[in-house]
Amino acid sequence: MSKRGRAFLVLFLGYLGIVAWCCFGHFDSLPEVQSELFGIPMDKVVHFLMFLPFVFLGYMAFYSNSREKWKSVLIALAVLAAGILIAAATEFGQSLTDYRSGDPWDLAADISSLGLAFVLVVALVLFQKRKNR
Repeated sequence: MSKRGRAFLVLFLGYLGIVAWCCFGHFDSLPEVQSELFGIPMDKVVHFLMFLPFVFLGYMAFYSNSREKWKSVLIALAVLAAGILIAAATEFGQSLTDYRSGDPWDLAADISSLGLAFVLVVALVLFQKRKNR
Protein backbone atom coordinates (compact mmCIF):
# COMPACT_ATOMS: atom_id res chain seq x y z
CA MET A 1 0.00 0.00 0.00
CA SER A 2 1.29 3.46 -0.90
CA LYS A 3 1.86 6.27 1.60
CA ARG A 4 -1.22 7.99 0.20
CA GLY A 5 -3.27 4.81 0.65
CA ARG A 6 -2.09 4.45 4.25
CA ALA A 7 -2.93 8.10 4.96
CA PHE A 8 -6.45 7.64 3.58
CA LEU A 9 -6.83 4.39 5.52
CA VAL A 10 -5.96 6.23 8.75
CA LEU A 11 -8.44 9.00 7.82
CA PHE A 12 -11.09 6.41 6.99
CA LEU A 13 -10.61 4.55 10.28
CA GLY A 14 -10.72 7.84 12.21
CA TYR A 15 -13.88 8.79 10.34
CA LEU A 16 -15.46 5.42 11.23
CA GLY A 17 -14.62 6.06 14.89
CA ILE A 18 -16.34 9.45 14.73
CA VAL A 19 -19.40 7.89 13.06
CA ALA A 20 -19.57 5.26 15.81
CA TRP A 21 -19.29 7.97 18.47
CA CYS A 22 -22.06 9.99 16.78
CA CYS A 23 -24.30 6.94 16.49
CA PHE A 24 -23.84 5.62 20.02
CA GLY A 25 -22.85 8.63 22.13
CA HIS A 26 -25.04 10.18 24.82
CA PHE A 27 -25.96 13.70 23.76
CA ASP A 28 -28.58 14.68 26.32
CA SER A 29 -26.75 17.87 27.34
CA LEU A 30 -26.52 19.39 23.87
CA PRO A 31 -28.48 22.58 23.29
CA GLU A 32 -31.66 22.43 21.23
CA VAL A 33 -31.20 23.17 17.54
CA GLN A 34 -33.59 23.92 14.75
CA SER A 35 -35.79 20.86 14.26
CA GLU A 36 -36.04 21.06 10.46
CA LEU A 37 -34.04 22.29 7.51
CA PHE A 38 -36.16 23.07 4.45
CA GLY A 39 -38.88 20.82 5.89
CA ILE A 40 -36.50 17.87 6.42
CA PRO A 41 -36.05 16.71 10.03
CA MET A 42 -32.62 17.80 11.24
CA ASP A 43 -31.67 14.30 12.43
CA LYS A 44 -32.12 13.02 8.85
CA VAL A 45 -29.93 15.87 7.56
CA VAL A 46 -27.28 14.89 10.12
CA HIS A 47 -27.46 11.24 9.05
CA PHE A 48 -27.15 12.25 5.39
CA LEU A 49 -24.11 14.44 6.07
CA MET A 50 -22.54 11.90 8.42
CA PHE A 51 -22.42 9.17 5.77
CA LEU A 52 -21.58 11.40 2.78
CA PRO A 53 -17.75 11.06 3.11
CA PHE A 54 -17.89 7.26 3.55
CA VAL A 55 -17.60 6.19 -0.10
CA PHE A 56 -14.95 8.76 -0.98
CA LEU A 57 -12.73 7.98 2.01
CA GLY A 58 -13.25 4.23 1.65
CA TYR A 59 -12.50 4.34 -2.06
CA MET A 60 -9.32 6.35 -1.52
CA ALA A 61 -8.23 4.02 1.31
CA PHE A 62 -8.55 0.95 -0.93
CA TYR A 63 -7.82 2.65 -4.26
CA SER A 64 -6.12 0.61 -6.94
CA ASN A 65 -4.07 2.47 -9.52
CA SER A 66 -5.49 0.24 -12.22
CA ARG A 67 -6.13 1.59 -15.70
CA GLU A 68 -9.15 -0.67 -15.96
CA LYS A 69 -12.33 1.26 -15.18
CA TRP A 70 -14.26 -1.78 -14.04
CA LYS A 71 -11.78 -2.47 -11.22
CA SER A 72 -12.16 1.06 -9.89
CA VAL A 73 -15.95 0.88 -10.13
CA LEU A 74 -15.88 -2.51 -8.40
CA ILE A 75 -13.88 -1.04 -5.51
CA ALA A 76 -16.37 1.82 -5.21
CA LEU A 77 -19.24 -0.69 -5.31
CA ALA A 78 -17.63 -2.79 -2.55
CA VAL A 79 -17.19 0.34 -0.41
CA LEU A 80 -20.84 1.27 -1.06
CA ALA A 81 -21.98 -2.20 0.04
CA ALA A 82 -19.82 -1.96 3.19
CA GLY A 83 -21.32 1.45 3.92
CA ILE A 84 -24.85 0.13 3.61
CA LEU A 85 -24.02 -2.77 5.94
CA ILE A 86 -22.46 -0.41 8.49
CA ALA A 87 -25.44 1.96 8.30
CA ALA A 88 -27.84 -0.94 8.83
CA ALA A 89 -25.71 -2.30 11.68
CA THR A 90 -25.65 1.07 13.45
CA GLU A 91 -29.43 1.40 13.22
CA PHE A 92 -29.85 -2.15 14.51
CA GLY A 93 -27.33 -1.49 17.27
CA GLN A 94 -29.14 1.69 18.26
CA SER A 95 -32.38 -0.26 18.55
CA LEU A 96 -30.72 -2.48 21.16
CA THR A 97 -29.84 0.45 23.43
CA ASP A 98 -32.11 2.08 25.96
CA TYR A 99 -31.04 5.62 25.00
CA ARG A 100 -31.32 5.45 21.19
CA SER A 101 -33.78 3.99 18.73
CA GLY A 102 -33.35 2.36 15.35
CA ASP A 103 -35.19 4.39 12.73
CA PRO A 104 -35.73 3.11 9.18
CA TRP A 105 -35.86 6.72 7.95
CA ASP A 106 -32.38 7.30 9.39
CA LEU A 107 -31.24 4.26 7.41
CA ALA A 108 -32.91 5.70 4.31
CA ALA A 109 -31.02 8.98 4.81
CA ASP A 110 -27.76 7.04 5.26
CA ILE A 111 -28.33 4.96 2.13
CA SER A 112 -29.34 7.95 0.02
CA SER A 113 -26.16 9.72 1.09
CA LEU A 114 -24.05 6.66 0.32
CA GLY A 115 -25.76 6.33 -3.07
CA LEU A 116 -25.09 9.96 -3.98
CA ALA A 117 -21.46 9.65 -2.90
CA PHE A 118 -21.10 6.45 -4.95
CA VAL A 119 -22.45 8.15 -8.07
CA LEU A 120 -20.07 11.09 -7.57
CA VAL A 121 -17.04 8.84 -6.99
CA VAL A 122 -17.81 6.69 -10.05
CA ALA A 123 -18.34 9.81 -12.17
CA LEU A 124 -14.99 11.20 -11.01
CA VAL A 125 -13.27 7.86 -11.61
CA LEU A 126 -14.67 7.55 -15.12
CA PHE A 127 -13.85 11.19 -15.92
CA GLN A 128 -10.30 10.77 -14.58
CA LYS A 129 -9.73 7.50 -16.47
CA ARG A 130 -11.06 9.11 -19.66
CA LYS A 131 -8.84 12.16 -19.16
CA ASN A 132 -5.74 9.97 -18.70
CA ARG A 133 -6.11 8.14 -22.00
